Amino acid sequence: MSASGPKPPAFDPRTVQESNYTSYPDPLRAANQMRWNRRLGDHAGLKNFGVNLTRIVPGGQSSYRHGHSKQDEFVYVLKGEVVLETDAGSQVLQPGMCAGFPAGSGDSHRFVNRGQVDVELLVVGDRTPNDEVHYPDIDMKGRTGPDGRYSFTRKDGTPY
Repeated sequence: MSASGPKPPAFDPRTVQESNYTSYPDPLRAANQMRWNRRLGDHAGLKNFGVNLTRIVPGGQSSYRHGHSKQDEFVYVLKGEVVLETDAGSQVLQPGMCAGFPAGSGDSHRFVNRGQVDVELLVVGDRTPNDEVHYPDIDMKGRTGPDGRYSFTRKDGTPY
């Protein structure tokens, strides 16, 4: 690597802007704004799958517990200790550990930082359109359209 940094297509992930934006509707948004994403896949121009470098501050969560109908997810713990909550219960993951969530498995999951230092995760997921997202713990369901954007309603279908 030269003194000026890597040459494309290589890049330093720390130079990608970090954001705590979430598309969750307003009454459910605040709980997810204690996690920050660097959208590495978007930065690299990837179209078929996303790659995020996700930082969760103490007390934060990756998302509400959820499961996807059509999209796979894979998470690798880079830094810190994080609690993985699934339908089977909770377990602590440490750096170097990972978890995979196949599409349609029905296993709802999230990552929670109950520690005192930031957690860092590498999150990979595909971008299959028309994915339905089930949230068992809150009154919300999600769906991706043909454009890949999420929309959310209450479980009875009424909009937020």
